[in-house]
Amino acid sequence: MATPSILLIVLVVCVAILLIVAIAWVARDRRNAHRHIAAEEIRESAKDEARDVRQREAWADETAARARAAQAESDVKAAQAAGLQQQAEAHRSEAVDSREKLNQQWERADSVDPAVHTPEKSSGVRKEHQDR
Repeated sequence: MATPSILLIVLVVCVAILLIVAIAWVARDRRNAHRHIAAEEIRESAKDEARDVRQREAWADETAARARAAQAESDVKAAQAAGLQQQAEAHRSEAVDSREKLNQQWERADSVDPAVHTPEKSSGVRKEHQDR
């Protein structure tokens, strides 16, 4: 083989290598450009989703605040109910004491009354007085 043929082969091989490298370079640039565009689309979608997420978080915060307010109101009502229950128990206790004193007063009146001689009359008179 002659030197010019070898040089021609080397030159063709070098040109082919350069051509392959150039094609690879262009392909890589195109792939990177497509990836960049895809990344931008994903970012836009993420921005929209972030807006929706912030809105959902705001709704969740608002709902939680309403729940806390309702719980506080419920606690106040429960405390009021407990206070009223205590008052009712105190009134019931006073009523029982008053009823016992009243019954004692009726019994004392029956024991003093000469017209009341038997236990049946005594209890009948007392029931009569309780119904008044």
